[in-house]
Amino acid sequence: MSNYSFSKKVDLDFNEAIEKLKAELKKEGFGILTEIDVKKTVREKLDKDFNRYQILGACNPNFAFKALKKETEIGLLLPCNVIVYENDAGETIVAAVDASKALGITDNDQLKPIAEEVSIRLKRVVSKV
Repeated sequence: MSNYSFSKKVDLDFNEAIEKLKAELKKEGFGILTEIDVKKTVREKLDKDFNRYQILGACNPNFAFKALKKETEIGLLLPCNVIVYENDAGETIVAAVDASKALGITDNDQLKPIAEEVSIRLKRVVSKV
């Protein structure tokens, strides 16, 4: 686990973890704006192999709108990324960005309560997968 994320090993297959993650995100008001299959992209662009790794760009529209009203360029830090990947041992890991840390680089105190609530929700999502 990094100092900018919430993560955990799950006892699910890679694809099952993605589906469970999407369901838990939806329960917390997040939609998926982007999906990046890193393994596929690395193979196509670099002709190299990589473990299964999926990046989901998650967005809670209400919080995104509130953040944009406080700081227009916050869109550079949106959406909140969540990932599912297989490590070298074949274990499935689920992780989400800690929005408090990510948005903390702005030094905008008006964003702190928004980032804290998003972090709470994303941490809850990861814990339920």
